[in-house]
Amino acid sequence: MQVVATGTLVFLVIGAVSVVVLAFALLGGELLHVVHPNVDGPVSLEVVAGFTGALGFGGAIANELIGGDSPATVAGAAGVGVLAAVPAAWFAARLGRAARTMHTDPTPTRDHLVGALGVVVTPIPTTGYGEVRVRLAGQPVKLNARADRPLTSGTQVFVVESLSETSVHVEPY
Repeated sequence: MQVVATGTLVFLVIGAVSVVVLAFALLGGELLHVVHPNVDGPVSLEVVAGFTGALGFGGAIANELIGGDSPATVAGAAGVGVLAAVPAAWFAARLGRAARTMHTDPTPTRDHLVGALGVVVTPIPTTGYGEVRVRLAGQPVKLNARADRPLTSGTQVFVVESLSETSVHVEPY
């Protein structure tokens, strides 16, 4: 049975701790605000974790390949780890920036309901409300509906007015 060199073990621990820090940064770092919420430095936590993770795992691989049993070979393995860590940190910075500045569609509002096509799911009486199902931003939404005349279930409709966040005025299509 082959025993792992002490230098390799140290590098593996550095890499493993960095993976935990990276998971924390990606999954909850912004939510929990471990430091003061307004503190922001020149380097994000993702970049630091990416750098140290690549340093640790790259150093461990290099240390095992060159047989790091002396301080000089462990230092050489650390140098290889740094060479692996710089592009990993750059990639983590680019990926983090892309995720934070990603364009998203605006949140749909009641104004987006006007003109939507749908179908009556609960008959609409002359006075009172029935229900319609329309698609809003690609998602089916069930709304209370009024109409100028009675409409039966299955009637195709379009929304002519949004009365509130949950009710609309419809016309047959």
